[in-house]
Amino acid sequence: MNIDIKGIVIICGNYGSGKTETAVNLALKRKMDGLDVKIADLDLVNPYFRTREAKGLLEDMGIEVVLPDKRYMHADLPILTAEVAGMIQQPSELTILDAGGDDVGVTVLASLGNHLSKKKVCMLQVINPFRPFTEDVQGCIKIKEEIEISSKMKITGLVGNANLIDETTPDHIYSGYDLLKEVSAATGIKIEFITVCSYLIPQLEMGRFTCPVLEIDRKMNPPWKLF
Repeated sequence: MNIDIKGIVIICGNYGSGKTETAVNLALKRKMDGLDVKIADLDLVNPYFRTREAKGLLEDMGIEVVLPDKRYMHADLPILTAEVAGMIQQPSELTILDAGGDDVGVTVLASLGNHLSKKKVCMLQVINPFRPFTEDVQGCIKIKEEIEISSKMKITGLVGNANLIDETTPDHIYSGYDLLKEVSAATGIKIEFITVCSYLIPQLEMGRFTCPVLEIDRKMNPPWKLF
């Protein structure tokens, strides 16, 4: 099954869910599918795992990247450039907005309400069951509701990103997918896709998944690997 996501897509989730890794790899995949792709980094809170880390790679692939003004690169304030509003007003075939983590990180979306309300928008919640607060269905739903309240928007799709970085095994992928199905059943929200690192693909029984699989190669470095 192919991932057929187009239009304006907001990627959100709790801290450590892997939303930025998902956003970057989705942008690269859809670009390779032949789409015109733009991506904006709206994460003004988290100093690590930001889309801007992959700016050179994305631009080399012909993907337009919009970053916060340098004056606000480490700010916790919802301050955006006119370029972000412009991307929303004139979106490409796929325009990805990489939002900040948790309810605090997505408050910036509320400031874009006037622009987003006039467009069809998909808002995807990335879930990693091996991170705090999303180990079970109740935790995933609580994060969803907090994000919706702060952003003043509704989650429209779910993305599974079950991983323990280098320690991830096929069983982790399977159990993460099972949890995602439970969250989908409890909320009525569609599973858009799950992510799997490329090295694990040959080890998986792909027939166990009834949703598309985004094969990813990690582009974001954990802070402990930066030195």
